Amino acid sequence: VADIPVDHPSCSSQHAVLQFRLTEKREDGVKTQRVRPYIMDLGSTNCTYLNSEKVEPQRYVELFERDVIKFGYSSREYVLLHDKSATK
Repeated sequence: VADIPVDHPSCSSQHAVLQFRLTEKREDGVKTQRVRPYIMDLGSTNCTYLNSEKVEPQRYVELFERDVIKFGYSSREYVLLHDKSATK
């Protein structure tokens, strides 16, 4: 568990949650596993935004590389990257 302070007056003390889930996929008889990131707004007053769209409260949304997350009315943007993002 990690608590990441956003420090903006429009952000709730517990605004959103990031969760990483191990998912399985079976294709052509081969099972693969991947860890995928998800975000959920915790019913915050001023919303969580994913790529400029409001995230529906209390519902997990899968995140993808280069997705942009904003919390409340903060001007800070958080971009989802992974270890191979710089080579693309």
